[in-house]
Amino acid sequence: MEDISLQRITVNAGQCGGRPCIRGLRVRVSDVLELLAAGETREQILLDYPYLEAEDITAVLLYAARHFDHPVLKAA
Repeated sequence: MEDISLQRITVNAGQCGGRPCIRGLRVRVSDVLELLAAGETREQILLDYPYLEAEDITAVLLYAARHFDHPVLKAA
């Protein structure tokens, strides 16, 4: 499931400045994350962006979690 979800996230140098987008659409991962952080529900996002699918929002969250979960090394 995880790999299938992440396939929904695309990165194209010629689109949105190379930022991660959903399925080649001009909807950035960060756009959806900002909507969620502002308190929008999945249902409201899907109503406002009818070309998105519920699995797209799951993919955004998984993508963010995977890119946030990296080791932080301190210089000695």
